[in-house]
Amino acid sequence: MNAKTTAPSQESSHRRPLVLVTEDDRNMRKLILTVLSQSERAFDVMEVENGHEAMDFIESHEVAVVLTDLRMPGVDGLEVLRFVKNASPLTQVILVTGHATVESAVLALKNGAYDYVLKPFDTDELRCIVERGLEHHLLATENRRLRQQQRLYDESGDMIGQSQGVQKVQRLIEAAAAHDCGVFIYGESGSGKELVARQIHLRGKRGERRFVALNCAAIPDNLIESELFGYKKGAFTGADRDKPGLFEVANGGTLFLDEINSASLALQAKLMRVLQDGSYYPMGATAPVSVNVLVLAATNRPIRELVEKQEFREDLYYRLTIMEINVPPLRERPEDIALLAYFFLRKHAGRLNKQVTDISTDALGTLMRHDWPGNVRELENVIQRMIILTEGERLDVDSLPDSLLEQHETKGRALDHLPPRSLDEVEAYFIRKTLRETEGDRALAAEILGIDKSTLWRKIKRYQLD
Repeated sequence: MNAKTTAPSQESSHRRPLVLVTEDDRNMRKLILTVLSQSERAFDVMEVENGHEAMDFIESHEVAVVLTDLRMPGVDGLEVLRFVKNASPLTQVILVTGHATVESAVLALKNGAYDYVLKPFDTDELRCIVERGLEHHLLATENRRLRQQQRLYDESGDMIGQSQGVQKVQRLIEAAAAHDCGVFIYGESGSGKELVARQIHLRGKRGERRFVALNCAAIPDNLIESELFGYKKGAFTGADRDKPGLFEVANGGTLFLDEINSASLALQAKLMRVLQDGSYYPMGATAPVSVNVLVLAATNRPIRELVEKQEFREDLYYRLTIMEINVPPLRERPEDIALLAYFFLRKHAGRLNKQVTDISTDALGTLMRHDWPGNVRELENVIQRMIILTEGERLDVDSLPDSLLEQHETKGRALDHLPPRSLDEVEAYFIRKTLRETEGDRALAAEILGIDKSTLWRKIKRYQLD
C-alpha cells in the first residue's frame, strides 16, 4: 500500500505528501482510509476524529490535502476550511457531507475548498479527487518555489531548464565551446537550436566576435549564394556596389546555418570548399577571400537519412560534424515548462508595459499539460498573448488561448477538475457534479440540491448543462 494510516516521521514528511482525514464517524473514517490505501500515488495518511484535532495537527505538520466531514460537533468542516486557508494556503481542502445544499457548496468553494464530495460517495471518485488535490498541491508548491527563484535565470540567453535533457545539452555546449569545434545541432522547429548555437559561440574563444545566423530555408536558392559569399560591383545587373558575404561578416566569429538541409547540392559543394580551404570567391571576384569562421549547422530533419538518400553531401556532413547535439522537444521536458513560463513573463511584461508578475496555479497546470507542438517558441508566444490580454498582476486561465483549453474543456466549464472562481461557476459546477452523480436524474438531483425541479430546469438552461 502506498498510503499509511500512521503519523509519518519528520524525515518522511519531507519525502511524501500527507493527507489528513477528519471524520467524527469512526466507521466512515476507516472506510475512507481503506479507499485511500488503494491509491497508486505515494502519500501518507493521518486520521483525526474532530475539527479541533485537525487544527492542532495542521499547526505542527505540513499537510498537502485535508479531507474533512462538513457536519461535525464543535468545529465543523467550514471552520476547518477557513483555518487551513489562513494557516496553510497551499493545502487543498476537500469536504465530504451527506447534507448537501447549493448554499453550503457555494460557501465551501468560495472559501477556497478544492472540491466537494457527497455521501454516499463513489470510492473511485473519492480517490480520484484526492489524487487531483495532491497534484494541485504539488503544482501550487512548485509555483511558489518558482516565484521565489524567478531571478535564477537572467536574460543572458542561457538555455532555461533543469531537466536531464537540458543538463545534457548544457554539458555538450560547454565541451564544444571549449574546443572550438564544428557542431551539428538537431531539433524540432522552435526547440531552441539557435540558442544552443549562440551559447557555443558566447562560451568559446570567439565570444567577443560576431555571431551571424542564416536560415537557409527562408532564402530562395538563387539568392543564398550571394548572401553567404557576397559579390563585387558589376557582377550582375543591379550590383552597383561591393557587398560582403556573411562568411566575411562573421570572420573571426561564428556563422550559424539553420535548416542547412534546405541548401541545394550545388551550394553544399561550395560550402564544402570554404570549410576545407578557408577561402572562397565572391561573385564577380578574381581574388579569393580568406576567412576564419566557426560554422555551426542545424536541421529539423534526420540528416543521416538525407545522406543515405543522397540529398545531402556525405563529405559536408562529416566536415560539419565533430559533435552532435540533440535539443529535446518541450513535450519531453515538461518539468522545464514552468521555469520557461516565468522567464518569458519577466522578459516580456516590461516590454509590453504590463505590471504582471505572477502565474496562477491553474494556468500553470494547463501550460504543463499541453503538448507544445511549436515547442519553446510556441510557449513564448502564448505567454506574450496572455500578458497582453491580462489586466491584473497575474496570468490566469481566462487569458489562455482556446487551443490550450480544448483538451481540458467540458461543456459549460473549462478545466472542470479545477476549483471554480466566480459565483456562477460555483453553482454550475455543483449542479453539473450532482447531475453526473445521479446519472441525469433531475428529480433526485433537485432533491439533493434542495431546490424544486422547475428551478433546477431553469439553471440547467442558464448554464447550458443539457
